[in-house]
Amino acid sequence: QVQLVESGGGLVQAGGSLRLSCAASGRTFSSYPMGWFRQAPGKEREFVASMNWSGGSTYYADSVKGRFTISRDNAKNMAYLQMNSLKPEDTAVYYCNADRTPGRLRVGIPGDTWGQGTQVTVSS
Repeated sequence: QVQLVESGGGLVQAGGSLRLSCAASGRTFSSYPMGWFRQAPGKEREFVASMNWSGGSTYYADSVKGRFTISRDNAKNMAYLQMNSLKPEDTAVYYCNADRTPGRLRVGIPGDTWGQGTQVTVSS
């Protein structure tokens, strides 16, 4: 079983950048597809990005495509979300997610393993 802890959130001005990190415990991390989701106040949690076990295949929501980059370092049990050209509408709590079932994160369906979330606030 993998456990996830996010970090790297904060307050940034529009147009700025942040890099979120997700530290995973468990020897099988490298076999899990990973993803990021976000939830803004009053809204449902939504898919942001995901990648396969190696990070060689990546998938993005249209709203972040070209601005965000998902990556991982399996040797360090880490996943990342580089966020550039941030907009006020990116303000949300961002969650790391892992799924043992291949194929679901690729289409935006989360697995059962979540981190506690990290707040990202983008000011205009």
